[in-house]
Amino acid sequence: MKLALLGKGKTGSKVIELCEENKNGEYSDIELSVFDSKNPLKKDDLNRFDMVLSFLNGDTFLEHYFDLLSTSGICVVCGSTGFEWKPEMLDKIKTGGGTWIKATNFSLGMNLVKEMIKIASKANSLFNEEQLSFHINDIHHTKKLDAPSGTALSWKEWLDRDAEISSERTGDIVGIHELTIDTPNEIVTIKHEAKDRRIFAAGALWAVKQMQTLGPGLYDFSEVALQVMKEN
Repeated sequence: MKLALLGKGKTGSKVIELCEENKNGEYSDIELSVFDSKNPLKKDDLNRFDMVLSFLNGDTFLEHYFDLLSTSGICVVCGSTGFEWKPEMLDKIKTGGGTWIKATNFSLGMNLVKEMIKIASKANSLFNEEQLSFHINDIHHTKKLDAPSGTALSWKEWLDRDAEISSERTGDIVGIHELTIDTPNEIVTIKHEAKDRRIFAAGALWAVKQMQTLGPGLYDFSEVALQVMKEN
């Protein structure tokens, strides 16, 4: 599998590390090429690759690569965040005939959290809805520009309830997300903490390997993971 990696920042560099460390093991079937601002991926390069994995920031990805990739029909795993997936973007992917997997967070454990949050969204069936409050907090390193994080916004989407979101940017924290449900007599908390940025790289490479099981279209990473969980 010939894979083009866009971006070698905090997470992209971990993809490179994992592929190099496991080139004779788990990722022996992946031939990785890296592209960045000094060595951009061009249209003529695409026919050399089976798939593209992006960890560029959202603005750069949209400005320089979305149209190129969506019209080419190539498979894409997209970890670029900070933008909204608009209907016209989905139409371009569909028309181009490629298979895409997108995620705001490639942690495999986050898919377990998603199912927990869906259960938490039913809290009003147990408590007086007027006495419930939901709060989501995300904490990341100081170099993370978007706030709230894409993952925090996904949590609110999964919860499908009015929820206050707060963000903190401090130190070199990989990522901590916490949902707090406050009731008159108890507090319920769902928390996910990333210990190492490698979890995002490993999850993205896991998504790359799932591509062969999918047809054309745009898939959410959690959708793919849930299907695998159901099958096992």
